[in-house]
Amino acid sequence: MATEDPDRKTEVVLLACGSFNPITNMHLRLFELAKDYLHETGKYKVIKGIISPVGDAYKKKGLISADHRVTMAKLATNNSDWVEVDDWESSQSEWLETVKVLRHHHEKLSSPDATISLQNALPLTKPGRKRKQEPNRHDPIKKKNQSPDGKNVPQVKLLCGSDVLESFAIPNLWKLEDITEIIQNYGLVCISRAGNSTQKFIYESDILWKYKNNIHLVEEWITNDISSTKIRRALRRGQSIRYLVPDVVRAYIEKNDLYSPESEDRNAGVTLAPLQKNASDSKN
Repeated sequence: MATEDPDRKTEVVLLACGSFNPITNMHLRLFELAKDYLHETGKYKVIKGIISPVGDAYKKKGLISADHRVTMAKLATNNSDWVEVDDWESSQSEWLETVKVLRHHHEKLSSPDATISLQNALPLTKPGRKRKQEPNRHDPIKKKNQSPDGKNVPQVKLLCGSDVLESFAIPNLWKLEDITEIIQNYGLVCISRAGNSTQKFIYESDILWKYKNNIHLVEEWITNDISSTKIRRALRRGQSIRYLVPDVVRAYIEKNDLYSPESEDRNAGVTLAPLQKNASDSKN
């Protein structure tokens, strides 16, 4: 029986979900900060980053079409050798819970085809070994880091800012069972400001405290206060956004005249999809 290499690092795929309305330099920095942190632990090897823009059915105020948001994200990551954009979530007709997006990417990574493509993209540690082809099965609870043929697959971790973590406390925004599955089965890499109260928030939450070892808090020492909300506000006021978003994104926004007072009113008065769905489920 083969023994496991104690020096073998756990491969990680970082998944960022969100509006990306529009994508900013800060969104891209999150990936770099998380990658540096995980590599510095000596336990992990980040092999891919995935940006997954939310679909239009999310119904967030000011949310422009997914087609534009996905295109801007692809333009922003075009020169990255490890961060890519996935449009599966954004192409769904209904809003999807984040946990379902995590499951989807875990399933993709667990499939034999995914493993083969990853082996082609990365240096092989043991050249010449062939993967045994078996039907694709997925059990997110049982063995989340093994493919159907028993081989280790990369861990998918949710990459987010501290605002996402703290949003777990907003009534009806998240289901408790979804929070549990996300943290227990996948884990969080949370970028927080130095001196932020994120650790206190984890301490005050029983469910977060229970799985605190699966929450990686990354302190952002070089602070960056760029946000999509502020970008849209600047655009509505005719102010420059140069150096706040990649130049290709700025050019695309200007060419298509994407953000205006009218676009900011989109979905005004409409209940956010998760609030509507979870409130409805709680009544049933």
